[in-house]
This record gives sequence, C-alpha cells and structure tokens, in this order.
Amino acid sequence: MDWTPVIDWLVSHGVRIFIILLISAALYFALKRLVPPALKLSTKKRGRGKKAEEEAEKRIKTLSRFFVGTGAVLIIVAGAFMILSEIGINITPVVAGFGIAGIAIGFGAQSLVKDLIAGIFIIVENHYSVGDWVQIAGIGGGVEEINLRRTVLRDFDGTVHVIPNGEIRVASNFTKEWSRVNLNISVAYGEDLDRVIEVLNRIGREMAEEEYWGSLLLSPPQVLRIDNLGDSGIEIRILGTTKAMRQWEVTGELRKRIKKTFDEEGIEIPWPHTKVYFGTPPPPRVSTEAPAEVVPREAPPTPEEEGE
Repeated sequence: MDWTPVIDWLVSHGVRIFIILLISAALYFALKRLVPPALKLSTKKRGRGKKAEEEAEKRIKTLSRFFVGTGAVLIIVAGAFMILSEIGINITPVVAGFGIAGIAIGFGAQSLVKDLIAGIFIIVENHYSVGDWVQIAGIGGGVEEINLRRTVLRDFDGTVHVIPNGEIRVASNFTKEWSRVNLNISVAYGEDLDRVIEVLNRIGREMAEEEYWGSLLLSPPQVLRIDNLGDSGIEIRILGTTKAMRQWEVTGELRKRIKKTFDEEGIEIPWPHTKVYFGTPPPPRVSTEAPAEVVPREAPPTPEEEGE
C-alpha cells in the first residue's frame, strides 16, 4: 500500500491542524490566566477587612466562570470550523445552519440573555452584595444569593423571593458601606425649642460615648433642623450615621431614650387633638313689639232688644 498520499496530506494539512489546536489551547489557557487578574483590577472592593475580601473574591469567581466559559465556547467553535475547512469539508452549509439555529434560539432565549447581561453589570458594578438589605422589583429583603441569572431575597416574614436580574430596573441598597438614622420627633407648640434641641443633642452624645452604641455609630445623632410646623406639634429632624445594617437598631434605642428623657424633663410629645362641636340651642327670642290691644267682643243682642 502506497502511504505517500497520506503522508503528503499529513505534512500539508496535519501540521496546520496541529497549529490550530495549539493556538486554541494557548488562547484558552491565556484566557483562564488573564481574566481573573483583569477582573480583580476592574472590580471595586467594598470596604475593608476579611468580609469585604470574601465578597470581592466571590464576585470575581462568578464573573471569571462566565467569561472563561463563554470564551472557551467561542474558541472551540472557531477551531472546529478551521479544522473542518482544512479537512476539506464545506462549512458554508454548516455555518448557515448554525446561523438559523442561533436566530431561533436567540428569539427564544431573549429573557435569559437579558438576565445574564444584567447580572454581569450588577456584580461588576457592585450594586449590592450578599447580606445587604435592598429593595428591587418592588420587593424589600436581605440578599441571600446573587448569580448571573437571578437574585434571591428574604423579607422580614421569612419569605424567599427569586427575582430574575433582567426584571431589575432600580435597585435601592439600604446598607451599602454605611447607613443613616433619619428620625422626626414632634414636640408641643408650647415647648422651648432651644431647650428641646439641647436635650436631643445630649441624648445623641451620650449614646456615642457608650461602648456598645458608640461602636455602631459613625457620627452621633444630632438635630438637623425644624422640619415642619404640623397640625399637632413641631417636627424636629434628627440625623446620624451608623455602620451598615445597624440603623434600625440604633433608631429604636434612640426613640426609647427620647421618650424616657422627655418624660423626665417634662417635654410634651403631642398627639392629634380633635374638637367635636355638637352645636348649642339658640337663645330665646325676645319680642321688641308692643302687645296688641285687646278689643272686647260685644255680646249678641237679646230677642227683646231685637223686638224693640
């Protein structure tokens, strides 16, 4: 058997196929090697400490799997087409078939692609992380899981909500980096406002000086302004900054201390008052006219008088 044609084909085409395989493998390993460091440079790390590093590492791993996996598919498809062309197979019908199938799949998987793209931006731009309290798609809850396709929330009732990333238009993060105490306190109109403000600021300073509450506060709660002249009282706005996720705990303690201190200081916290008017009877009518003169009525004539 003459092996010359086979050897000639291997020499001419086999070397090219080997080079294609070699380049494809090199591209895959380069992709796998370069993507994580590139993502580490472009992904902003939130905060400091071990927890922040773990969250950043989790985002990088998620994105690395996506980009490396997508790149590997593209490399394999491109390499396969080049090898088929070297073998002598006409790839034009195959490419046309893939194109038609891709269009059909694209129409059917629009929502999936939309979810994946939205998930990439959510993770890369660090809109929120696991453990944050957010409101997305009209649902508020703690973030339990994020991936490229969906976000999982658990609300105060313990209900788990699975939200496709493509459905998220606005994401409100209540616990990113730091949180805020934002509280309105109402006092009666008869109170001395300067004294009330001094008492409120003193309560905030005392909380900041305590070991536990001071560890949760970034700045003590202080009076910002007179916020409103309401129907029942004067509203005073108090602001302060806390560590992430601790604003509700601090606000609850602040309310308790304000109520207790106001009771001790005799400062009134008003509540709505309603006056009910049932009406009063009209005063008796006093006549200003003189009484009419009484004219005596004449008696009818007797028969004798009529005979006369």
